[in-house]
Formats: sequence, structure tokens, C-alpha cells
Amino acid sequence: MTDNTPRNPLTLLGLGDMGTALARTWLAAGHPLTVWNRTAAKAEALAAEGAVVAASPAGAVAANALVVVCLLDDPTVGSALDGVDLTGKDLVNLTTGTPAEGRARAAWAEARGARFVDGGIMATPTMIGVPEAGGYVFYSGSRALFDAHRSALEVPAGARFVGEDPGHAALHDVALLSAMWGMFAGISQAYALTEGEDIAPKDLAPLLSEWLGAMGFFVGNAAERLTSRDFTSGVVSNLAMQVAGSGTMLRTAEEQGVSTELVAPYVDLLRRRLAADPAAHGGEDTAGAITLLRAR
Repeated sequence: MTDNTPRNPLTLLGLGDMGTALARTWLAAGHPLTVWNRTAAKAEALAAEGAVVAASPAGAVAANALVVVCLLDDPTVGSALDGVDLTGKDLVNLTTGTPAEGRARAAWAEARGARFVDGGIMATPTMIGVPEAGGYVFYSGSRALFDAHRSALEVPAGARFVGEDPGHAALHDVALLSAMWGMFAGISQAYALTEGEDIAPKDLAPLLSEWLGAMGFFVGNAAERLTSRDFTSGVVSNLAMQVAGSGTMLRTAEEQGVSTELVAPYVDLLRRRLAADPAAHGGEDTAGAITLLRAR
């Protein structure tokens, strides 16, 4: 049975890899779509798929109430929309930026008569339009805008609203990416340590995956301790023990001819927490060291 429910029209500015993936997903779902890109040739394929190609940002914005922006960076957003009438528009910014940029862009849009939502895309272009891939987008800013257009925003990937502070989508995005990069650093160190030995990467891989999964408990544990500020109750492997053991990790790297540049900063953080007051902090969980990152 065919679903003939009318789909809301929208405009998309920016047709890089991510923008093109978004556009194709909306078109496939039956949403009338107007697009604009600084390099017009990138819009040709989408025109063949049913998109209306606007000659300018102003023309694209004028076409629809919902305007999605997916450009290179925040200055590019400002440049593309400079002088464009945004009165009455609902502006969704999926351009990668910082929390401060999200807040400033929200104030900028609202001063021009638009409602604003900032977004942080937790997906690669290949994950867009593929629900089983698990990609989603953080949104923050105008709740009214998000509620009004949620059905359209959920077409490319899951939509998670994280508050009316326009900076919170970018903050959630970067927080998760920071954790990912830290994990990648540890994985890289593990492979570097064993490279050149009679240990095949493919044999180490399942052990790494299993171990990292087992250590995932630290996410919830740290959240509870940061909330309660209790870093000492129920500690299994305390800070003093971890610092004492760190020397073996660093010496092993030296023996293997591997740099410690990826892990040394975290070891230094733990050592600094312990040195500040060994009696008070030695029995703590390592989550207490997180507090030092904001104390600088």
C-alpha cells in the first residue's frame, strides 16, 4: 500500500558529502527539496533526482519555511546568509561548530526574525538514511521548531533533542567525539606495542574489543561519582594503585621502542591528583582526576 501522505518541503544549503547524503534521503522519502551549493555543479545530480536547484542562498531560503544549513564552518554560514531575509524562517544549522558558535548563531538568527536549532551529527555520510547503522543527530535550541519539524528531521537519522541552550548540541557532539578519540588513542598504543612481535593484529583485535567492552562500566561509574562527589566508596582499583602500576606501562613502551605521547598525559593527570594529597586521594577512584581538567 502506497503512503501518499504529503511531505513537508524544505531547503538545504550545502552539498558536500554530508549535505548530499541528507538531500538524497529527504528526496527518497518524498520531501520536496530546494537546494543550493556554492559550486553549482554538485547540484546537477540532485536535480535529476527531483530537487529544485536555487541560483542563490536568498532564492533557496525564500522557497520554504524550513531551512537546513550544512556548510563547511560557522563563518561560511554567516557568509552564505549575509543579507538574506530570514523573517519567519525555521533555521536548522547542521554545520559543525563549537557551543559558543551555536549560541552566537542562534542570537544572530533570532535577531533576524528566525527560529533556530543547532545540530551535531553523530554519523558519517554512509550512515545517513540507514536506520540500522545507528546514526543520529543532537539538536538544541528552539523546542517549538524541533517539535514542528521532528518528522522531517528524523528522516535522515535519529533526532535527539538535548535542551533549549543552542550550544548543547555541539557540546554533546564534541564530548562524545572526545571520548572516541581517547579510545582510538588507546587502541593505537596497543597495536604499536605489539607490532613487530609474533602477535598478529587480527589476533589482538578480539581481545581488545572484549576488554574495552568490559571496561565500559567506567562511563556510568564516573557519572555517579561526579554527581555525588564521592570518589572513595566501593573503590576496587584505587588511584595509588593505578599510579604505581603506570610505571610498568611506560617502561614497557620504552622497551618496545614505542612513544608514550598518547598515554603519558593521562598518567601525568593521575599522578598530579595523587601528589596533591596522597592521604586524601590515594584511596579514590580514578574518576576524581576528572576534576583537575576544569581546575586549570
